[in-house]
Amino acid sequence: MSTRPPGPRGEPLLGNGRRYARDPFAFMTAVADAYGDVVRLDLGPRETYMLTNPRDVERVLVSEWAAFGKPALDDAVDDLLGDGLLMSGGDRWQRQRDLANPAFHARRIAGLDDAIVGHTEEAMAGWSDGDRVDVQLELARLTVRVIVTAMFGTDITEERVRTVQENLEPLGQRFEPDPMRAVIPDWAPTRENRQFHDAVATLEGVIDDLVARRRGTEETAPDPAGDAVDSPMPMDLLSILLRAHNRGEQSDQDLRDELMTMLLAGHDTTALALTYTFYLLSQHPDAKARFRREVDALDGAPTAEDVRGLEFTDRVLSEAMRLYPPVYTLFRESKVDTRIAGYRIPEGSLIMLPQWVIHRSDRWYDDPLAFDPDRWAPDRARERPRFAYYPFGAGPRHCIGKQFSLLEAKLILATVGRAFDFEYEGPDLDLRGSLTMHPGHPMPLRLSER
Repeated sequence: MSTRPPGPRGEPLLGNGRRYARDPFAFMTAVADAYGDVVRLDLGPRETYMLTNPRDVERVLVSEWAAFGKPALDDAVDDLLGDGLLMSGGDRWQRQRDLANPAFHARRIAGLDDAIVGHTEEAMAGWSDGDRVDVQLELARLTVRVIVTAMFGTDITEERVRTVQENLEPLGQRFEPDPMRAVIPDWAPTRENRQFHDAVATLEGVIDDLVARRRGTEETAPDPAGDAVDSPMPMDLLSILLRAHNRGEQSDQDLRDELMTMLLAGHDTTALALTYTFYLLSQHPDAKARFRREVDALDGAPTAEDVRGLEFTDRVLSEAMRLYPPVYTLFRESKVDTRIAGYRIPEGSLIMLPQWVIHRSDRWYDDPLAFDPDRWAPDRARERPRFAYYPFGAGPRHCIGKQFSLLEAKLILATVGRAFDFEYEGPDLDLRGSLTMHPGHPMPLRLSER
């Protein structure tokens, strides 16, 4: 057997880049179907190996995770996120993860339920019977407010929320697949590069304002989670980082990188998961009726305790993230020469772990393109390999905000679902790939007061 994995033939200079850029989702699915569990791709300056067997995903993310580090993908990623938790590695990543962990303690997260529901009710106060709203935009604005309250320990003005949203578009465009970026340096004064750097600078200004509002209050400001943890000091992420900064353990750049990562990653993925959930419920009336019966049975505004009993809502959300995972592929870098499924993977190679492909494979799911929340019933879920589903990653580097995101999403779903019916009135769903998977068009919902 050849030690070199099979893969599609590429074009001179551009390799497989143009096919991937035209439609990354169709391309990943097609090459997995054609070539199997391990596929060699030419997507840029480094060889890329796409793995689509849950057994190999577990090896890379869990059992041998230290042999597969976070790669340096793009200078623009470094410009945007720097050395924050999402991109750092080694001892630095472990120090920053340990520092941040108290902000994500389970009891503290549960104590944020009132704040999440409150922000959702404030957002709904601007909605009326018969309104047509862009649900992705509305949810993105809502989740910005929630992440700032929960992890920055303060509020953000409506003007600043708009500033964040207006600057996400040039950021997203910069990370859409484009094979020509391999030959155009990040510092080149192209229109796209200028817009990207201007957007980064604007978001840094938003973060500077939030930090300035909190500086000096990190020892005594009230925590939005109340007394959910046994600490006399606020335990939001910004307070923790400011106290470490005061001790000389964090630089200004460290604060900037962690807070930029939290502001962007902490709201975008949840807003997208919710967008696809509302879209799918709107397309499946029977599931929407079951969801409504479940949330209608709650006694008053939903709480963290209530969320534990929302079994069908949990299945709906899991199924939405299976079909439309906001993070549609993960990347790692092989630190050593290794073998996977009998094939040699050279040191320094890029490893691609596509949730999009594995979540939709008929090897692991019956009728995989169907929306079937009951596939997450315990007896059916046990039939699948553990790593046939990993929307939050896995292993030591799994998303630190997983539990917070799930609580936030279920509380928002329940709060909105109790107040409004909704119908999707947009075009057939079209997707575009960037750092996360976004709709390629507005997502209009028609609202009806209940």
